[in-house]
Amino acid sequence: MSNESNSDEIPVNVVSENEDENNSSTMESNSLESHIDELTTQLELEQKRSSEYEEKFKLVLADFQNLSRKTQTDIENGVNSKINEFALDFLQIYDDFVRAKEVFSQSKINSAGLDSILKNMDSLLQKYNIKQIDALGEIFDPNYHEAISIITDPTLDDNTITKELRKGYISHERVIRPTLVEISKKG
Repeated sequence: MSNESNSDEIPVNVVSENEDENNSSTMESNSLESHIDELTTQLELEQKRSSEYEEKFKLVLADFQNLSRKTQTDIENGVNSKINEFALDFLQIYDDFVRAKEVFSQSKINSAGLDSILKNMDSLLQKYNIKQIDALGEIFDPNYHEAISIITDPTLDDNTITKELRKGYISHERVIRPTLVEISKKG
């Protein structure tokens, strides 16, 4: 009888080559899957961050474009306002030249010099987009005209402009000086 505890034999656990490869391959597979999962998680986080940054960038770009448009509009309005202020002062001088020309013409005095000055003034007004408001024969519009007298005329419709007492002007689609007019009333 032999006693296993007294035996000179060394216990050996025999593993087949296939079993060793399976254990190794299983360990590698588990490690690879965990690494892929970790990388996938990191990729999702980075995609989320990238998406958030893209949204922030779009908002900042929209804000910049709005600010740029507003700044451009403010600059244009400021420049147009100064042009309009100057134009109003200039129009008073222009009106004086027109009245002087009319007086010279009525007195049969040569007004060729005034005609050329008025032509230059008209070119200047046109250059800065300042246009006369034509009112004679039109229907009164408080946006463009200022009525200072009323006449009774049964042949005309109510509020027909019968006389321009002072020319009005528009600059950049805004009235800078309304036309002073006389309007009709049916009697």
